[in-house]
This record gives sequence, C-alpha cells and structure tokens, in this order.
Amino acid sequence: QVQLVESGGGLVQAGGSLRLSCAASGRTFGSLSVGWFRQAPGKEREFVAAISWSGGGTYYSDSVKGRFTISRDNAKNTVYLQMNSLKPEDTAVYYCAGTERRYGSGYESDYDYWGQGTQVTVSS
Repeated sequence: QVQLVESGGGLVQAGGSLRLSCAASGRTFGSLSVGWFRQAPGKEREFVAAISWSGGGTYYSDSVKGRFTISRDNAKNTVYLQMNSLKPEDTAVYYCAGTERRYGSGYESDYDYWGQGTQVTVSS
C-alpha cells in the first residue's frame, strides 16, 4: 500500500510561482511513476504532468508545458511540481497519484494511489 500526501498549495498572484510536493510512504517509492492532476470548480479532473519511476521521462499537458516542471528525489520519497508564471486558470485542487507503470500516464485510470489534494488559488 502507498500513502501520498501533497503540500505546498496556497494563494499566489498571477505571474507568481509555487512548488508542490508529493511525499510518499508505505512501499518502495522508486518503483512508482507519479502524476499530477488538477480539478477546478465545476470541471472534470485533468492531467497536468507525470514523471517515470526513474525520473528519466517527463510528460506535460499542453496547458502547462514550458511553465511547470515535474521532478523527483527518490532518496526523499518526494515528487515536486514547480509552477511558474501562474495564471488564474491554474486555480484548482492539485492531486498527485502513483502507478506501478514504468512510465507516467495521462489517464486517471492508470493510477492506483491518490493523495488528498492541495488547493492552489491564483488571483488576477
């Protein structure tokens, strides 16, 4: 079993930055690929970014490419999402998720473990 806990959310002005963390416990973190998803009010949850278990592969949605960076530190059992040039439309609850697939995925159904989410609010 895997437990994932997100942190780092908050309120930031447009153009600002935040770094989200996803801390894992319960099993070998280095064997999991991790994705970030987000859900804005009244909208479906959507894929943001993913990183393979080795960290060698990263994937981004078109809406965040060039602004967000996903990375991982397996020694600390943590995945990060660095978010720069934030826009009001980035406002959402951000979730991290884990999968035993070797490479990350943009599909929710591929993930077996989910965190509780952290709120990100970007003011204009």
